[in-house]
Formats: sequence, C-alpha cells, structure tokens
Amino acid sequence: MAQVNRTEHQPHWTVSIDAGGTFTDAVARADDSRVLVAKVASTPDDPSRGLANAVAALAAQGMPVGDVSLLCHGTTVATNAILTGNLAKVGLVTTRGFRDVMGYRQSSRPGVYSLTPERPDDLVERYARIEVDERLTSTGEVLVALDKAEVDRVVAEVAALDVEAIAVSLLFSYLDDTHERQLGAALRHALPGTPVTLSSEVAREFREYPRTATAVINAALRPVIGGYTRRAADAVAATGLQAPFLVMQSNGGSVPAGRADEHAHRLVLSGPAGGVAGLVATAAQHGLDNVISLDMGGTSTDVCLVRGQRIPFTTSQEVRDHVLLSPAVDIHTIGAGGGSVAWTDQTGRLRVGPQSARAVPGPACYLRGGTEPTITDAHVVLGTLGTGELAGDLVLDRPAAAAAVDRVGAVLGMSTEDAAEAILAIGLAHMVRAVRKVSVERGLDPREFTLVPFGGAGPLHAGLLLRHLGLRSVLVPSRPGLFSADGLLVAGLRLDHSQTVLTPFGPDAVPGIAGWFGDAARTAIKQIVDDGVPAADVTVSGSVDCRYLGQGYELNVALDDWDDVALQSIPSRFHAAHEQLYGHANRDEPVEVVTLRIAAVGAHRGPEPAADEHRGGELGDAVLARRTVRIPGFGAEEVPVYQRSLLRFGDVLDGPAIVVQMDSTTVLCAGQRAEVAAGGDLLITESELA
Repeated sequence: MAQVNRTEHQPHWTVSIDAGGTFTDAVARADDSRVLVAKVASTPDDPSRGLANAVAALAAQGMPVGDVSLLCHGTTVATNAILTGNLAKVGLVTTRGFRDVMGYRQSSRPGVYSLTPERPDDLVERYARIEVDERLTSTGEVLVALDKAEVDRVVAEVAALDVEAIAVSLLFSYLDDTHERQLGAALRHALPGTPVTLSSEVAREFREYPRTATAVINAALRPVIGGYTRRAADAVAATGLQAPFLVMQSNGGSVPAGRADEHAHRLVLSGPAGGVAGLVATAAQHGLDNVISLDMGGTSTDVCLVRGQRIPFTTSQEVRDHVLLSPAVDIHTIGAGGGSVAWTDQTGRLRVGPQSARAVPGPACYLRGGTEPTITDAHVVLGTLGTGELAGDLVLDRPAAAAAVDRVGAVLGMSTEDAAEAILAIGLAHMVRAVRKVSVERGLDPREFTLVPFGGAGPLHAGLLLRHLGLRSVLVPSRPGLFSADGLLVAGLRLDHSQTVLTPFGPDAVPGIAGWFGDAARTAIKQIVDDGVPAADVTVSGSVDCRYLGQGYELNVALDDWDDVALQSIPSRFHAAHEQLYGHANRDEPVEVVTLRIAAVGAHRGPEPAADEHRGGELGDAVLARRTVRIPGFGAEEVPVYQRSLLRFGDVLDGPAIVVQMDSTTVLCAGQRAEVAAGGDLLITESELA
C-alpha cells in the first residue's frame, strides 16, 4: 500500500465504508481517537456514487481527505451480480469429453423430490464450451500432449465466440498446470482485452465440477468487479482522497482494489464478513469467548457462531446451486430483513419473506412508493419504531405503514395492531430458527452464548431474542448500524492458497507436505509485503483436509506449525476432530491427507479506541420522551425512550424501554436490564440474572 504524505502534527485517518442495499455506512477514525460516522442512501444503479457520497459526508463533518491513510470497502456487487444473473458472458475451454460438466454437475439436483424441478443455470452456453485434445492421468502424468496446432485451433474458436471472459479448466490440472498455462498465455496474447481465468490459479483442488464452476464464476465476475473497482477508485479520487483502497473478501480479510478482480469470486460475502471481523474484536474487548452475531439489514439476516474468539471458516460455498471453492467465513443467511414482505398464501396463511421491498421502493412507511407490508412497517405500527428515527432523509409514516399492514390484516381477520404483531412473530421465528441452525443443530447450547445483534434492524429484536432463546446475554454495539463498516478495518489483508495432494499419511509424505507449506508461505508473505504491510505484521496459519482412507469427504484440521513435530500430529488431530463432530473415531484406520491450506494475514495498525468517559449527569437526562408501544407478547404500555448518545458508562436501564440513535433502535422487554459497558456497548440481561 502506498504511503500518504502528511506532516508530523497532522493526525491520520482510516476510513471504512460498507455499501448495503438501503444504506451506505461509513466510519472514519483518527489516531487522536476522534470518530466520525455517516449513513447515506445507497445508489443501487451505481454503488460507486454511494461510496463517493459517503466520503463527501465524512469530509463535510471535518475529515481532511488528504490525511486519510487507508480506505477499506465492503460491497455487495459480486453477490448481487450472481443473484440477478448480471454476469459477463463466458467461454469455457475444457478437456475433450468434459464439455458438459457444468450441466451434469455432481449428478444430483437441488430438489430431489420436486415434481417440477428447476434446472440450475449452466452458467456457460453449450456452444461456448470448447473442447481441447489433451489429457493428464489422475497422478498428473501426460496421457495426451497439448501441441501448438491444437492451441492455435482452440484460440481461433474462442476468438469467434464473442464472449466477455474466458475460463480454462482442464482435467487434473491441479496436479500439473502446464497445459492450462500454455492455453492461458496464448489466449491472453490473442485477446488482450478479455480476462482469462485458469482453474489452477483460483482453485488447485480436486473434484472437476466444483473446480470448473469456481473458474467459470470467477471469469463471469471479473468484468463486473473490475469495472466497479475502477469506477469506485475514480469516484473516491474525485473527492480528493488518494489513500490505498482495499476491498473486503469472503474470507474475512481484504485485498487491494486493483487486484480484486483477479479473484473476484472471493468477494461474494464481502459485506457480511466485515461484521464477523468486528464481532471477534468486540468479543475480545469484553472477554467473551462464545458469541453469536445477528446482522439484520433490509433484505436478509446473517448469523455466525464464534467460539474461543476464532472466526469459523468453510472451505467452499454454494452460490445459486453451484459449488464455489473459496475460503469464506461460515455465515448462515436467511431471507428475513427489515424490508421482508408480509403476504398471505393461497390457504390464507401469513408468510414473511423471502421477498423484500429492498431499498427502492422500500417499506410503505418510507413513502417512496412501496405498498407491501414489511417487518419495518410492523414496528412502526406497534410504536417500537417512531418517526424520524432512521438515518438520511427517510421519514417514517405511520398511516402509510398501517394501511399496508391492514391489507394482510383484512385477509387474516385481524386488527392493524394484531396483524403487525403477527408479522413480527413470524419474522422473529425465522431469526430464532437461524440462531438454532448454527447452535442447537451443531450440538451447541445457545444459553452459553452472548448474542451480538447489529445492522439497522438487529437491535430491534434484541430483547425478544434474549427471551425466546434463553441466551446468556445480548451485547448491542455502540454503533450497531455501522458495525459492519467499522469491522472492515479490523481484518487486515488476507491471502489463501490450497493444493490437493491425496496422499496416505506416513513418514514418506511429511517432507513433501512440509515443502509445500514452506513454499506457499513464502509466496503469500511476499505478496502481502508487496501490498504494503511490514513483514513483522504478517502471520501465516496452516491446516489440512483429512479423511479416513476410502471416505468420500474430509474434515479440516488446524495446525500450529508445519515443522516435523506438528506434521506428525496430523493423524491424532484428525481422530480428535472426527470424534468431536461425529461422536466416534477409528484410530487404527489409516488417514489420507487430501488438501493442504495456508492463510496469510497482514494486520492493519489502526487507531486505538478512545477511553470510556465517566461524565456527570443523571440517567433521566437521557430520556427523550415516553411513548406508548406494543412489544409483541407484552401488550401496549407507555415506556421511556432514551437517546443513546446521552447515556454514560455504567448507566443501568430497566425494561421495558427503547433506546434510539442515528443508526438503529434497541428494544428492551419487561424484566430485562441493560448496562452501558466498555466502549459504550449495551449489555442486556434478564433482570434476575443481572
């Protein structure tokens, strides 16, 4: 990362911006502990405008753009491109006989028992799949050599396709990528303006369909991500900000924007990953080992369970029924957000989501043309959301919300308030099920965890989730609506490498494994140092995918190091992991090492958080008003409404109560207590446990 010139007496600033569907959130931190925040309307037609607007909003508050030393950005551009099908047209080059691997996939279909199954998108039209005469064996030996005449033929056929991107995925190329590199060099020379993705550059792992799908998805996203990052960089530069520009990846780390399109498939969970990085930092600050995040925005809710302050990762993702070989934070997503639409099915039953009113037109109460009732409208009707409590220029209109809710109420034979409560009850059931999915269904007791709700809508359900799930406590961050943006700078740069080896573990295998780890670590460290992180701030961790010889799927086992002692412990570590997950282990069975993995992280040295202030004043000074609200399950009641910015460290609030702030609203139920903890975070417990 290039350095920004500034004089010694000037504080430097770090800026993080998370672009969501409704709002673009920005946080600027100075090394003298000053913090500025901004929340501007997103611009879905071109998110780069929202990014520039956020920078301008921070500058208007006094942030000198010339003193910004780092900008980190979380984006949903890759996610939205995949969900909407707004992808580049791709040509695929593959080994003869494997033209249809994207069609038959893994010989399974998503809806096994569906009488009217929908065929998943092949991503590449059949005419755009070019076969090449070459072949490797399963051990990497050349069976059919690739000659120049064949390369020239393939290049000519691809050039005639009129595609926007090219993917090359040859059989067993993860063992020897010579043929892929030959084709890649020729295609890049003949078609210099067309991005070319080699499967061996994005996923050196076995299983042909997932590897090919990863290469194709990366190729399809490269023009989208490349175009966006260039527009975003230009838009930011136009504001006068010239700092290094990073983009968040699915793996919980960032990448320089100039290289983001090379591994565009790693940006699919860019936005949610920032929240989890912030979650771990917050858990460490409060000494919490076991936490569950609930990131609720306008369209969806992302849930992640963290134990021992370690971010959980998965080695693959499923995107539109296609497998993506890319390390990602283990996040469970449901289609329930503030904008989730309430509707009745053909039997007259009430449903909520997964359809969303999105940013435009948005919930009916936004007065932007939306007419469908949403979870946000239900909160407005019940009073848990008052008027004027959202950021930007949004004004919440109760009559418009009531009119929308009345439409489902008429079908259900309910009053407006009863229908609104029913909508929230179903939305809450979706959230409870999501939390149970990552806890109870994995053999973990949610009563041993603290929930950390954030996003604009997360804290609205804090008290209800605490009560329904019997959680240990709920910790609402000081800026919940900006939490994901703030978390972007915590993660640092990250690079992942992997290599399938498929070798039975034994003394003969150890030197080769150690050699790969050493070479991969040096390569990753060099790249991160080249990106501007001092070598002393780079850490590298390793892991191995293992299975019992003959098994079809593997478990990932973390390593402390890759010296001889650590590598010799691979079998015992695998047996322990297998027993923990499945309840049994066969220690006499030979273990197969399937895939080797490393992750290199370059830490950011951001500004230190400000110390907690012990200000004078009374708790009553923070009460803005008293408002009649109907908290689901408790009936209508007049409750105090607190302004969060006026609360002091150590203040204790008893429920029922509402705490409002610029970016979110927190609701406490009767019998609950909230204490202002370190950093201004709000710790909520049941009163008898307080």
